[in-house]
Amino acid sequence: MDKENHFSIGLTGGIGSGKSLVADLFAQRGAAIIDTDLIAHQLTAPQGSAIPAIRAEFGAEFLTADGAMDRAKMREHVFSDALAKKHLEMILHPMIRTATEKAALQVKGAYRIFVVPLLIESGSWRERVSRILVVDCPEQLQVARVVSRNNLPEQQVRAIMAAQATREARLAAADDIVINDGDKAALVPQVDRLHALYLSFMK
Repeated sequence: MDKENHFSIGLTGGIGSGKSLVADLFAQRGAAIIDTDLIAHQLTAPQGSAIPAIRAEFGAEFLTADGAMDRAKMREHVFSDALAKKHLEMILHPMIRTATEKAALQVKGAYRIFVVPLLIESGSWRERVSRILVVDCPEQLQVARVVSRNNLPEQQVRAIMAAQATREARLAAADDIVINDGDKAALVPQVDRLHALYLSFMK
């Protein structure tokens, strides 16, 4: 994932900001997408590579009947126990990094976009990508989207947001910004402009 070898973007944003929607628009224009959240889901699905270590560390009660990680139960657990959160990250983060690097070698596209929800928080991604793209939206809109999409209480959504980097910190780290204020049509010219910019860097 050496940025000198291949121009790449780190796409991030808070929960409910619309990262997947923006990534899809770039994919339609020929970008190769590597979604670290999707990789994490695959690792914690039934028969996923992370499941044996999660079972050993947390117990079978944190797995669903079909053998996947119980995401809702684990989310609640790690939000109330910082040590448990650290242990889960110690299991998942190296596996996610390895799988991400493998995926980056296999994808084909004009340039690569790594979708990383906690890019700002992780610290290491700044050196691993050429530019950081932040999908920004008003915080109240974030809350409304996640409450509707995930069927979570507003208090829990705000707790998740509080554990993430602040909106200000993300914007300060951004090389590029896409504003997603709920008007999908307004996303298209923003993505078109950035896609043209990124292609120009490839020349």
